[in-house]
Amino acid sequence: MTNFLSFSFKNRIAFNYIVSGSILIAIVFVFIYSIVKYSVNEHINSEISNELFKHLDDVTTDSNDTYLIQVDQWRAREHNSIKVNPVFVEFYDNNKQLIDKSPNLNDSNLKLLDEKFNEKFINSGLNGIPLRQTQKPILNKGKIVGYLVVAMSLEDFEIVEILKETLLISFPIILIILFLIARFFAGRSIRPVSTIIETSSQITKDNLQTRIPLPNNKDELYTLSENINNLLDRIENAIEREKQFTSDASHELRTPLAVIKGTMEVLIRKSRSQEEYESKINFCISEVDRLNHMVDQLLLLARFENQKQNIKVETIYLNAIILDSLTRFSEKISSKKIKVTTHFIEDYYFISDNYLVSIIFSNLISNAIKYTNENGTVMLSLEKQKNNILFGIIDNGIGISNDNLDKIFNSFYRSDVAHHSEIKGTGLGLSIVKRLCDLLKIEITVESTLNVGTHVTLSFPLDNPK
Repeated sequence: MTNFLSFSFKNRIAFNYIVSGSILIAIVFVFIYSIVKYSVNEHINSEISNELFKHLDDVTTDSNDTYLIQVDQWRAREHNSIKVNPVFVEFYDNNKQLIDKSPNLNDSNLKLLDEKFNEKFINSGLNGIPLRQTQKPILNKGKIVGYLVVAMSLEDFEIVEILKETLLISFPIILIILFLIARFFAGRSIRPVSTIIETSSQITKDNLQTRIPLPNNKDELYTLSENINNLLDRIENAIEREKQFTSDASHELRTPLAVIKGTMEVLIRKSRSQEEYESKINFCISEVDRLNHMVDQLLLLARFENQKQNIKVETIYLNAIILDSLTRFSEKISSKKIKVTTHFIEDYYFISDNYLVSIIFSNLISNAIKYTNENGTVMLSLEKQKNNILFGIIDNGIGISNDNLDKIFNSFYRSDVAHHSEIKGTGLGLSIVKRLCDLLKIEITVESTLNVGTHVTLSFPLDNPK
């Protein structure tokens, strides 16, 4: 088995083909041999039977129940030639003693067999000559008075043995030829596999642009090549996203650390007043908090890469999750004097992961509050529409320009930071929201107008909760 497994793929295909082909060829050869042998034997049996009945006609019985042979008649027939399809005849009495025989037997004798072989055809031999013979009891008034044995040479029917030898010799030769032919065509058939192997060996982490050429025939190998190319596309995109994410993360983490270091260096250059120390330390504390928040969100994003297998399936109460999120941000809402209105026609339930859905609501509500001006308004609504539950959140904040709208789900992207430096953030909130929406099969759409406001809609599919 180990040696077989070490065969090349091409040789294994050819070997499997030969195994199945050899079984089929063997069955065909056995069938041909059996048919020819049966036909020849039937022909010989027919001729022997004819001779048997001819010689039975030469036998008569007298008044003493003794059979008499018309010697002159049967000996007059052509039984003297042993070279041209000779027929051998012997007569025995009821005591199985030889009475007479055909002249072509010379000094040789046929063998009278046991009673169980009467009227049956068997193969025997005579002085090295293959024979086929039969014997029949001679009856008179139902009583056996003698035996007649008739045999015929098989020398003129050696076609059966010749056929047998020919088939046995040709069988391995045919298998070898078939193996070579199968190996040739197997090599041509798996040529695309060789191309896949060659191309795959050229693909490295620094060379992900190479793709496998698609075969002309749209068969299984075409599908395999196409799937591998699609896999390479996904891997390349994932690596590019990872590189970009790593670059952005390192930059974003380095910035607050540099600010904290610079502030500390300024403090130790000379003595400061108590108020200055407190101010700078409080600033450093806020940067550390911002750094901690960013690290938490980065870890959250990392967790979501393989989160699908850990999604909980439970019935969640959407109204309660929204109200809980508003409670967590009540202090910010009060400090900015934002008016928050909710419009829930009824209680809405959805089957999904309660924790992940609460993160989505929390980030969206946090963004709406963060980017809404003082004395602004934030409206939240839940309604059922066909087979979906729609959640809407509308604010009259700073809005997003059309040029930036398609970038808001990118990690670390923050819109119009230069003009709104007072609004702190990491640029990861909407990236997390988008990742979770894709994970939970929730559709998210964002509409926004600069300096007017933003409208975010979540569509929860009731027929596909996961």
